[in-house]
Amino acid sequence: MKIQYILNHIYSLPEASLAKLIACISEVSFPRKHLLLKADTIERKIYFIKKGIVRAYAYQNDSEITFWFGKEGETIISMKSYVMNQAGYENIELIEACELYELQIDKLQELYNQDIQIANWGRKFAEKELIKTEERLIARQFSTAAERYTSLLKNHPDLLQRVSLGYISSYLGITQVSLSRIRADVK
Repeated sequence: MKIQYILNHIYSLPEASLAKLIACISEVSFPRKHLLLKADTIERKIYFIKKGIVRAYAYQNDSEITFWFGKEGETIISMKSYVMNQAGYENIELIEACELYELQIDKLQELYNQDIQIANWGRKFAEKELIKTEERLIARQFSTAAERYTSLLKNHPDLLQRVSLGYISSYLGITQVSLSRIRADVK
């Protein structure tokens, strides 16, 4: 996926502003299982997924709880580091080998001060991330595991082909046995 598409999908930028932003972005690759962002660390970079899939997780009672999957076109960020310059709570692990676009947060902050269009892009980016987080929270609080699974199946069917059932069950907040029952009922 091209960086121009990813950036403009967040907020359409004029060509000059888009060129300034792209000039600060580099391409990087990491192998499967690489830990890209680490909990309890102030993260200084934002990533955009060109190719691959990642998961965000945190520890609870010595268990990994997956709370987000990211795939092509999505952004990888510790919002706590980005907004507050504080250590984040999430780990981001690559489920597949990934090709990513990398952007230094300090450089992005400079661009916000130089270009109002890029500053507006940043505002829209933060707003969209807030909405995604709100949707995940509401789904987790008010939907059953079967409803969350059906939604995942409808909105992201490719995840079920690319992500282990252990991560899927963790994401849904259920055991693998419960996931097997739900999958049998849905078919």
